[in-house]
Amino acid sequence: MNQTPFFRRPFKYRNDNLVFVLIAVNLIVYLLCRIRPALFSELGMIPAKIIVSHSYWQFMTYMFVHGGLSHLIFNMLSLLLIGITLERELGSLEFLLFYFVVGILSAVAAFFTYYFTGNLFVNFVGASGAIYGLMFLIAVLYPKSFFYVFGLIPVPAPVLIIIYTVIEIYSELTGKNAGVAHIIHLSGFLFAWLYCRIRFNISPLKRWRGIQ
Repeated sequence: MNQTPFFRRPFKYRNDNLVFVLIAVNLIVYLLCRIRPALFSELGMIPAKIIVSHSYWQFMTYMFVHGGLSHLIFNMLSLLLIGITLERELGSLEFLLFYFVVGILSAVAAFFTYYFTGNLFVNFVGASGAIYGLMFLIAVLYPKSFFYVFGLIPVPAPVLIIIYTVIEIYSELTGKNAGVAHIIHLSGFLFAWLYCRIRFNISPLKRWRGIQ
């Protein structure tokens, strides 16, 4: 009898290169939003709209909407560079589950944060919550890997996660870069950490200390 809890049972491994599908969907949605601007507010996550119109799909669709070409390119390059490695490591189904669980829960966390602070008309867009989750996960699975800041400066992946966390907390508390959804970035790290603990039974801190 399988004693593994159901929430830790692995999927059958397969690699379908779904990273390219996700990128294609993001590109298509970006073009559609340019053709029909109303889609920007229909698919982006607006707390007031979710409350009034029950537009619960926005918790997922916001991940495919981007505010501009540079926003789209940065997120898609990150998804391509990190996602290929993680999908190959985890398998497509696990990768997809992680991507959507972290992305959706990050939106839910942002929704409640802004609901209780009364800022209901912000439009959250972008795949950043899920992308930050992928960054965190690759730092956990490959703790000796490096991220190259500006494509030149090698920084150990766990160190970069800590640096980003400090920057995002500081920016959220001080209001720096007010147009950036810092709470979604932080939530991406948080839910990636929880996913590692609950789904993978991995302690990120122990991995980074070389214990686990």
